[in-house]
Amino acid sequence: MAHEVERLRGVVLEALGDLKAQDVRTLDLRGKSPLMDLMVIATGTSDRHVKSLAGNVAREAKQAGFTVRGSEGEREGEWVLVDLDDIVVHVMLARVRDFYNLEKLWSTEVGDEASD
Repeated sequence: MAHEVERLRGVVLEALGDLKAQDVRTLDLRGKSPLMDLMVIATGTSDRHVKSLAGNVAREAKQAGFTVRGSEGEREGEWVLVDLDDIVVHVMLARVRDFYNLEKLWSTEVGDEASD
């Protein structure tokens, strides 16, 4: 199962990188959350970019054979959440990300996948 989570993480990071997501971070929540193993947070440059990034993550995950449980926030585009079961992806505008500061809230960063 851990292998599948890492494979999904790779799909997510590639999908975000393909569309030039900024400041991509992975947080390891194993043992801290019963809902997910990893959280991926990324920044988009506009509401359209945020929506495109989230859509690409969902599309690529489905194509790789993973289940997309759902997504929220597409209408506004300031913060879109994509639920991939073991991984939850948050794509946000910079000001929204700064305000909510999820990295500090969870504070268990796995790696530095910054791509700005």
